[in-house]
Amino acid sequence: MAERIGVYPGTFDPITKGHLDIIRRGIKLVDRLVVGVATNPGKSPMFSLEDRVEIVKRETDHLTNADGGHIEVVSFDSLLMDFAVSQDAMVIIRGLRAVSDFEYEFQMAGMNQRLNPAIETVFLMADAALQPIASRLVKEIALYGGAIADFVPPRVAQDVLGKVKALKKG
Repeated sequence: MAERIGVYPGTFDPITKGHLDIIRRGIKLVDRLVVGVATNPGKSPMFSLEDRVEIVKRETDHLTNADGGHIEVVSFDSLLMDFAVSQDAMVIIRGLRAVSDFEYEFQMAGMNQRLNPAIETVFLMADAALQPIASRLVKEIALYGGAIADFVPPRVAQDVLGKVKALKKG
């Protein structure tokens, strides 16, 4: 039987507990989950692409599925469908937090299906306790001196606070 490969794309700036929840659940659906860290020129990331890849690797290196499937972290700067094809993926995994996410994701899934009908999109609802978490909000809270420990893993909180401190100095 062919290896079941899934792609979970995002900018992960920074990776949150919500992202990690989707990764933990997504790896159960495939043999190999490729976490695709996107450049996304429409956003102004706090962390460089290289830093985001390293942080995601660090935060996911202990995760596998019950059958020994594993997670790979790869950067990409292309159409999602082209990236998925390059990884031999059969499925794209997307996380949903709220109804507002669904509208955008539904449109994207439809466009992606038109680009490549052989690759399915699977939506996973974020854990109810994690639904309000968004990377954009984590950065905003940190920039204004708020506590972010409930939203990101401890080392990620340190990374974000270090960036905020550097930004305020510079």
